[in-house]
Amino acid sequence: MAPKNRIIIDTDPGVDDVLALLLALSASPEELEVAMISVTYGNVPLQSCLRNVVALFHVLEKELSWRESVGKTSGAYGALRAFKPIVAVGASHPLEDEEIIADYFHGADGLHGVHAAHPHLSPDDTWRSLFADIAGEPSEAALPPSYSSFFTPSKTPSHQEMLRILREEPEDTITIVAVGPLTNVALAAAEDPETFLRVKELVVMGGAVGVKGNATPTAEFNCYADAIAAARVFALTSPVPASTMPPVFNNLHNLAPYPAKLPRRLKLSLFPLDITTPHELRQRAFDDKIKSLLESGSPLAQWTNTFLTGTFNQIKAMLGQASDEGLSLHDPLCIWYMLTRDDPAWKPVAKPEDIRIETCGQWTKGMHVVDRRSRLKANEETTIETHPEDPLDAVKFDEVPGDTLGWLSVNKGNRINRIVASPGEDIFGTVLLQRLFD
Repeated sequence: MAPKNRIIIDTDPGVDDVLALLLALSASPEELEVAMISVTYGNVPLQSCLRNVVALFHVLEKELSWRESVGKTSGAYGALRAFKPIVAVGASHPLEDEEIIADYFHGADGLHGVHAAHPHLSPDDTWRSLFADIAGEPSEAALPPSYSSFFTPSKTPSHQEMLRILREEPEDTITIVAVGPLTNVALAAAEDPETFLRVKELVVMGGAVGVKGNATPTAEFNCYADAIAAARVFALTSPVPASTMPPVFNNLHNLAPYPAKLPRRLKLSLFPLDITTPHELRQRAFDDKIKSLLESGSPLAQWTNTFLTGTFNQIKAMLGQASDEGLSLHDPLCIWYMLTRDDPAWKPVAKPEDIRIETCGQWTKGMHVVDRRSRLKANEETTIETHPEDPLDAVKFDEVPGDTLGWLSVNKGNRINRIVASPGEDIFGTVLLQRLFD
């Protein structure tokens, strides 16, 4: 039976990224297929992010063996058993800016020292030879590689693997779920925008629209880490991508502008902090869930207990209080959406929003800017002229008097489907624990 959803996960593990990956791999084959895991820098440097992905598969291999040994033979992790995702390595730094990491929250290795705490749950370093050189790391090709049989390593840059999959698979069958900085996605879109737009949907965890940021007062980390990439990707939702493209300064990757004529607009579903922050995993619920599993010797319980306990302690330190802390499930929420996308409780804004990314502001880089004025937009029916034989080839756009930067033209600006409601912020933590550990 064909899987319900086929996805590429672009990720920078990271604590909540790992939880998102576990949730995806715990699905049934009928719910989800993870076709590829695209690794980027972000919460920690690229090499550490990749190590965490390889370690995750290593732990799951041990976990499934342990479950079999104790007679726990449920159908959990069906997607992991049924499919074998490609793991590819992507960008090690933003398109133009210096690298910014969040190891103050996730720990130096991205998982609060889990590799040092449980060396038996970390793969031998010979896995590095399975991938292309990572940030100048020496090759270990002479050593026999060690890695889990549950994934296929790739030496091709991840943005090119994305394009290959989109090119080879039928249009509208692959969704990209981006839960890290959007650099890899932006590189794919720039290299071959026509192929990239074969994607069914781009699900993005990023931004803060009506709430405070978590990297700066106005910006969420993923979009702050590479605001240029986010702006370029968001521009593909516009009828005229040039109207919201960021200004070019360094252009270290020699990225070309998008063609004036594209086959269609990108469908982008945005999960900003507004919707993700209230969906929490409470420490007491986690502790209660894994207590017996730790006593029984579950490798997954041991592994997750280390980095989640470290995260809960870090939250307490940052807030200056000790209580039943909650970890916001930013990235896992995007996977829950993929698992339950047909649930009518998922609600986007009534009409796609013109959300633009600030890329130049000294204090506002990465900010998601929306037009909160009450002025009417131009009449949609009379603002555009096209060639009669080719309606996609626009030749004239009416300008709106007093409109600065195209905020009032219906033909300019982005079209973002911001998600504003889920099946229940009060139940997601329980759902996550059940799927990962039952």
